[in-house]
Amino acid sequence: MAGAQGGSALLWWIAATSVCVSVLACGPQYEYNIERFCLEKFRLEMEGLDQRHWCSWEDTVELYGELTNCTYLVALKMDCFWPNRLVDEFFIRIHRHYFHNCKITGRLLSDPPNSILGPFIAVPILVTLLMTALVVWRSKRSEGIV
Repeated sequence: MAGAQGGSALLWWIAATSVCVSVLACGPQYEYNIERFCLEKFRLEMEGLDQRHWCSWEDTVELYGELTNCTYLVALKMDCFWPNRLVDEFFIRIHRHYFHNCKITGRLLSDPPNSILGPFIAVPILVTLLMTALVVWRSKRSEGIV
């Protein structure tokens, strides 16, 4: 019994050590790698894009997606968790530098036009009224038949 407990403790120690090593490997070296491999490419592509287009989601979505994917691939290669605190801080810096002047309204969801929204409101109301009228009519019709 004591041998089984010792083996169990050893397994827990190995698992904890590998997690700690994985987390420690994701420190400054991971941050350096995402800045070297991911940020440099993103910076060059953003500088090539006219600064007036930085807030246009259509113009930047592909570049932003590539940057996100790059941080994931670096984390995968370095056996790091993703997303992690360093990735969050990295993207906060990206947003503060490139997207700080962008209005939020351009990316907010809006209501569909009335020509689309109207039928989605009117049809259920009409069906409800029609079914109510049908139930009332049917119940009155069957009262005379015994």
